[in-house]
Amino acid sequence: MSKQITSLTFFRFETRRSMLWAFFMMQFARAPLKKVGGLERFFLMGTGKPGFNPSPDWKTYALLQVWSNQQAADYFFNSHPTYSAYVRQSTEVLRVMMRNLRAHGEWNAENPFRRSSDVDPHNPYITAITRATIKTRLQFKFWRAVPDSQRYLIDNPGLLMTKGIGEVPFRNMATFSIWRSEEALKDFAYSNAHHKKAIEQTRAFNWYKEELFSRFQPYQVYGTYQGASLDMNLAHERQASEE
Repeated sequence: MSKQITSLTFFRFETRRSMLWAFFMMQFARAPLKKVGGLERFFLMGTGKPGFNPSPDWKTYALLQVWSNQQAADYFFNSHPTYSAYVRQSTEVLRVMMRNLRAHGEWNAENPFRRSSDVDPHNPYITAITRATIKTRLQFKFWRAVPDSQRYLIDNPGLLMTKGIGEVPFRNMATFSIWRSEEALKDFAYSNAHHKKAIEQTRAFNWYKEELFSRFQPYQVYGTYQGASLDMNLAHERQASEE
């Protein structure tokens, strides 16, 4: 158990100039981020087009950060010049703050997420991050199988948002999703025939060099996604955090 928290921020860029800036920041943001106090790990990532398409979405980038505590995260988001620069360049920002429920597997040879000691039993929402490194020789076969595995995901009533993220297109892939409840997530993962088939294929073909599955409880959401606020009632969490 720990006070560790995780944040995932999506930045959307519209102009050609801002998109080029964001692309170069995938490299240039690393040095200042390495010096941020209380930031245990960070991952600068691109995103995929809708429908779990591996082709890059050049307008949207993601920053996943693992913090030792809330105070370190607050300081960064309120006053750090790197984050401020991202916000100035962006036309839309969505930030999700999360506490880890459980995680197993490895991300770059380690598991960066520790189970939180501050989980709220009255908060039903759940977020999921799944990340894998696909074996080079199996990439073509893997991406051919993806459309069937994601069928019926977008229109799922229990799903609030999903987006493909990753460090390297086609090879280092991950998905982020927000669900109304753990039951909704489990229903899709284990009851949907297409997704069950994908799980069976994963075991049969052994797609991945490494993989990590993690579940979180979102407790704060800032900003908008595709022009709208997410349909989540986290008022009790915001109030508690301000007291």
